[in-house]
Amino acid sequence: MGMNFYKLLFDISEALVADDLAALKFLSLEHIPMRKLEAIQDPKAFLRELQEKGLIEEENLSFLKELLYRINRIDLLETQLGSSGQEMERELQIPGRAKVSAYRQLLYGIAEDLAPEDVERVKFLLQERIPNSKLQDNASMLKVLLEMERKMLIKEDDLSMLKYIVKDFRADIKKKIVTFEEQKKENDSKEKLPYPVPVSVHPARQTAESETRHLSVESYKMKNNPHGYCVILNNYIFQNACEVRQGTIEDGEAVKRVFEWLQFETVEYMDLEARQIYEKVKMYSEKDHSNMDCFACFIFSHGKKDKIKGIDDQFVNIKDLVSCFNGSNCPSLAGKPKLFFIQACQGSVDHPPVTVKEDFSGHLEMDVTPSISIPDEADILVGMATVEHYKCYRCTNTGSVYIQCLCEKMKLLCPHGKDLLTILTEVSKEVGTKDLNGWKQMPKITSTLRKKLIFQIP
Repeated sequence: MGMNFYKLLFDISEALVADDLAALKFLSLEHIPMRKLEAIQDPKAFLRELQEKGLIEEENLSFLKELLYRINRIDLLETQLGSSGQEMERELQIPGRAKVSAYRQLLYGIAEDLAPEDVERVKFLLQERIPNSKLQDNASMLKVLLEMERKMLIKEDDLSMLKYIVKDFRADIKKKIVTFEEQKKENDSKEKLPYPVPVSVHPARQTAESETRHLSVESYKMKNNPHGYCVILNNYIFQNACEVRQGTIEDGEAVKRVFEWLQFETVEYMDLEARQIYEKVKMYSEKDHSNMDCFACFIFSHGKKDKIKGIDDQFVNIKDLVSCFNGSNCPSLAGKPKLFFIQACQGSVDHPPVTVKEDFSGHLEMDVTPSISIPDEADILVGMATVEHYKCYRCTNTGSVYIQCLCEKMKLLCPHGKDLLTILTEVSKEVGTKDLNGWKQMPKITSTLRKKLIFQIP
């Protein structure tokens, strides 16, 4: 084998972190014994083991490509192995190409789907079956699943205990297990037939169905109508008569048009005190979202670092608002995306309006958006109008630069099946290149989304 091959494996091993290694080991369990994998603590040792087993060779890297694809290290797939996510999607749909079993994929997908608070629930319910030493706070869901397999609590043809554990707090996971069981039963019955039964399926439909099945693994489910609530909290006139956020009405109208088109139940609340902002958010977190896919909240107001100002000049913490939607406070949205978009300004009293150039009509006011660190929760995205410590701009006639651009990009790109992070990257690119009378603005995305979020267009 050539030096280039070993250099390739070396570069890949250097880029893999501890979580990647744990995932790779888990996905390889059908090919390498558990006792061997347990002894491996380094990516290089793992790749050496794959070589020794003949699973990767200089002329055949298909298993390594599949593994990197399954753990979502598309960057390594592209830069080191010259492949892409789309190529692997097509490749793995060919019967017999996938070396990671459907059962192993299911368990790994469940581990990825469960939010941190869900994992703690699973550990609590397993106390009598698994030693506490194996259920420590730092034990990942993959480790818990390994222990369940070791104790024979789960196996490919008996997932009843796992179904029982998750049924009360993650009905979507239970449904995923049931679907797997039904598919397995169907495949097993086909294998018992003395000869294959031909099924007439239009090729285009077959391709679409296989892509849809694959998409359901990689993307959040967006099948309900409405998809969810879109709540707009819009502070326009403050109790201090000098504070009026010109242009924010236009922002509210733009968001309502786009999210109603995207099949969200959209509602706007105007001019709220700080206490009322929190109460509205909490009210929506206490609703039953079982038949919804997503939640979106837009907040337009003045603010300062990590806080939003009510019209009464009192402040509410952004973190407190977002935390209303963690898994324990809003269990019916566990595992589903929660989106927050914040256009918060410090006001125009100390910042005289800037006359706009040809891109706009009217005047710009300078907004300062608070920085934010979101709670340690999965499935949350916070879109901010600008990076920390910098001003952002709101056109007094046509609305804020960020929100208006976001709405335009969603109208343009959602029909093409683009996911939300791709759309927000386009927003950042466009807003960042605008000449705002000599000033610049760069939006910020903070995300713990674990899958693609693609809005289904009616």
